[in-house]
Amino acid sequence: MKKGILRAYGKYLPLTADTPALSLCEGDTPLVPVCNLGRELSVNLFAKYEGLNPTGSFKDRGMVLAVAKALEEGARAVICASTGNTSASAAAYAAAAGMPCFVLLPAGAVALGKLAQAMIYGARVLAVRGNFDRALEMAREGAARAGYAIVNSVNPYRLLGQRSAAWEICDELGRAPDWLVLPVGNAGNISAYCAGFEFYSELGLLKSLPRFIGVQADGAAPLVRGAEVDDPQTVATAIRIGRPVSARTARRAVEMTDGRFMSVSDDEIMDAQRELASSDGLFAEPASCAPLAALLRLKREGELPKGLTVVMVLTGNGLKDPDSARSRVRPPEEIDGTFEALSEALGL
Repeated sequence: MKKGILRAYGKYLPLTADTPALSLCEGDTPLVPVCNLGRELSVNLFAKYEGLNPTGSFKDRGMVLAVAKALEEGARAVICASTGNTSASAAAYAAAAGMPCFVLLPAGAVALGKLAQAMIYGARVLAVRGNFDRALEMAREGAARAGYAIVNSVNPYRLLGQRSAAWEICDELGRAPDWLVLPVGNAGNISAYCAGFEFYSELGLLKSLPRFIGVQADGAAPLVRGAEVDDPQTVATAIRIGRPVSARTARRAVEMTDGRFMSVSDDEIMDAQRELASSDGLFAEPASCAPLAALLRLKREGELPKGLTVVMVLTGNGLKDPDSARSRVRPPEEIDGTFEALSEALGL
């Protein structure tokens, strides 16, 4: 039975007797064997399918703790900037906690599925004429002036809660994978995974850490370029970020595990999304498919060793952004309502 992060891993989290037992039954997401693509890549491939969290993304893991602590500490409301998933999660947990929620989104740059979520959960949504980085600056200033809790990954509780995904992987595999491959936008998640694996190592539960492969989109790749990107552009809206807040800890995660940052094109991301769905039945939003795009490229270039145990993190559900997927598949075929037309279509 799903318990939620605060119950399942409360002994590892900064809970007190006054921390509300907030839960939407987040966490405990499946580690899915990706058999067909794994054979193609010659690795033991798993997907940590975070799209099955309550609001459809990994953000719920940290948001439950951030909102619970905001409530405990007497915050008047919560506020965040978002490219979509954070807004949906913040709005849902604020609703569950009975708190107002304010969301700042870059105007015209958020998938409609995510925007709809934030609105239906009751948040006040403000579309900023600017990119995510500007929206985050405004959210931080607004939080400081109004006494609201900012629940972006600058909130330390967010990353503490997100460590739980690393713990679940280790608990299920019985060890750390050889490689962990995940998309990188604001860089909080890769930092949280690294901290989670390190924590288990300190407890004596792991013998080694995975090699971290952080994947960005070509048009939004500050960690690959080594410089901030003023106008990030990519179809993968969840990682359309040019100034990652957690850049320093993300670099540390990659350096200490002998990993690397990579960037992939939008075409590679969308091809990977289609291949993941059609080969193994997993539908993830575009940003989630950047890791698979990177693995496919490494295989083509002879840089993917055979026999590895690889976990790729699918950070968000494909239903977050169905329009992107629809643009890459064949539309339905219209036929007459007769058996003859059906027979022709089926080749009978």
